[in-house]
Order: sequence, then C-alpha cells, then structure tokens
Amino acid sequence: MGIGPVLRGASTAGVPGWPGPAAIAAAPAPPGRAHRRPRRRGGLSPGRAGLLLAALLVFPLVLRLAPAAAQDGEEWQPKRTAELQLLDKVTARISVLRATVGQPASFGTLSINIAACNARPPDEVPDAAAWMEVRDSRRPAETQLVFRGWMFANNPAVSMLEHPVYDLRILECK
Repeated sequence: MGIGPVLRGASTAGVPGWPGPAAIAAAPAPPGRAHRRPRRRGGLSPGRAGLLLAALLVFPLVLRLAPAAAQDGEEWQPKRTAELQLLDKVTARISVLRATVGQPASFGTLSINIAACNARPPDEVPDAAAWMEVRDSRRPAETQLVFRGWMFANNPAVSMLEHPVYDLRILECK
C-alpha cells in the first residue's frame, strides 16, 4: 500500500511544521513573480508585427526580381527510350525492359506502348515521366487496356498499374 491513499483527503492543519490551508492562501507571491504581466494570448507583439509587415512588403519585390531563367529550367526534356522495371508477382521475377517511344514492347501477357518519355534537365533533381498504354492479352478484346496515363519515377504511387500478376514502374528516360 502506497503513501498516496493514506494521505489523500487528509488535512495538514494539525501537523507540526505544516501551515494550514488559510496560511497557504494568504502567503505572498514568490519574489520575482508578483511584478510580471500576464502573457498575452493571441495577437502579435509589436516587434513581430513589424517583421511580418516588412516581409509582406519585400516578398513581391523578390518575386519580380527573380530571373526568368529559373522558370525555364523547370521544363521536362523529351527522350527516346524508357527504362521500365517489371515484377512478375507469381514467379517473383524482376526484369528491366528498355522500350523505345512509339514501338510496342512486351513482358509476359502485357503489351506496353510508350507514347512519350520525359526527363528533368541534368542540373535538377533526377526524375522521369512516361505516358504509356498497357494492354493484357489474356483479357477479352474490349477490356484489354489495363493502364493509360503518366507514370512518374520519383512518385510511382501517384499513377500506377493495378494488375493481379504484374507490377510496372518507370525507372528513367534516356
């Protein structure tokens, strides 16, 4: 049995050396705390408000002075070959396939047609994006198309092939 249950609800008024509740309530505030102002809740201090105002005034100027070349560097560069990684989930076989833009490539029952393959410039973070159509020959003719759209190397979860047997992702464009 701990000491907590014994003292819970007990009064210290009759204990020698311990002040009673009235003495505790009437005690003066500790030194250094009586003169403090209560903290303001919400709002900005005058110093922070001045910094915020200065930032709001300077920010549009910085945007106007930014070189236009930085915006041009964000463009994707078209490439001729896509490097794809394919996984056969049944056999656990991983393969790398090079597909030329405009020419169909095949893997298992999949037929992959790359319509465009773009890469970032060399001075930027490496990334690749490919527009492709993927067909599965095991399906009926009207439902053979299993994927159509862009795939991104740096973020494959944005747009991915959902297939029970195969996984497909773009690695890079060359």
